[in-house]
Amino acid sequence: MALSFSRAALAAASLLALAACDAPTARADSTSHTKAAPDAAAVTYATATVDGRTVFYREAGRRGAPAIVLLHGFPSSSHMYRGLIPLLADRFHVIAPDYVGFGYSDAPAASEFAYTFDNLAKVTQGLIDQLGLGRYVLYMQDYGGPVGLRLATAHPERVAGLVVQNANAYLEGVGKPVADVFLPFWKERNAQTEAAARGFLKPETTKFQYTAGAKNANSLNPDAWTVDQSLLDRAGNDDIQLALFRDYQKNVALYDTWHAYFRQHQPKTLIVWGKNDPLFVAPGAEAYRQDLPKAELVWLDGGHFALEEHASEVARQIKRVFAPHSSS
Repeated sequence: MALSFSRAALAAASLLALAACDAPTARADSTSHTKAAPDAAAVTYATATVDGRTVFYREAGRRGAPAIVLLHGFPSSSHMYRGLIPLLADRFHVIAPDYVGFGYSDAPAASEFAYTFDNLAKVTQGLIDQLGLGRYVLYMQDYGGPVGLRLATAHPERVAGLVVQNANAYLEGVGKPVADVFLPFWKERNAQTEAAARGFLKPETTKFQYTAGAKNANSLNPDAWTVDQSLLDRAGNDDIQLALFRDYQKNVALYDTWHAYFRQHQPKTLIVWGKNDPLFVAPGAEAYRQDLPKAELVWLDGGHFALEEHASEVARQIKRVFAPHSSS
């Protein structure tokens, strides 16, 4: 049985309705996907059924324009892209999905769905296929890295480029707060290591992920971490997140495979990195150029969720690299 929407989830929905990008008042099934919105910058909200699961996504821009898929991180959802989506919509067909277990997508209990990064990527690929995106840029933040790089290595011919924002594919990027908690949890799951991992589900940690390293923490909209926490607090969601915490070690095991993909295919790559991020640290950004020497690296004066302060700059860089001649 899928997780029911608790009071916490309803509170999240209310907050989303007040945020810059409103929560959907109604969801359109992908079968109604026939006409572009009159205003390409307008964000629409829809769902599709993939492998029997309802997957929510945000969409903007002209269908037929170069596509960009925005892959979110933990503990967020497509909500983290609410500021970036309209800024890209004049040049791109923008799709931002919620993974199963996150945001407005289905969140079946951990006993009913295997929460692995393989499965998150599989469902995401299914959505991309349903939407008819044959070629696309992948924007990857945090969990978006292991999801996106699974998509890229499975179908390198479909990848028009990569935007990497505080998403690790190298051990150099693992910050001490992450290593201190998750290396012991991967080695052995017991009461002590699980308690430490559960610390990443607490409200103060969710807020920390947004505020630590921010250029001006007082300028950040608290809706961001409040919405995330409300969804994390749904009954049974802790089991979902703990399963993914454990499975994350398989991502590290795939680093060599991803490096080989970089070396062989040399996808056009833009790295935009919050240089003050204590979780996924700056050397992780520089490490990409070991295998992608032509990658462009742009430092942002921010933290893990640098888009909260730098969406306009990130949009400008993406357009410069991937759509320099498109009309605005």
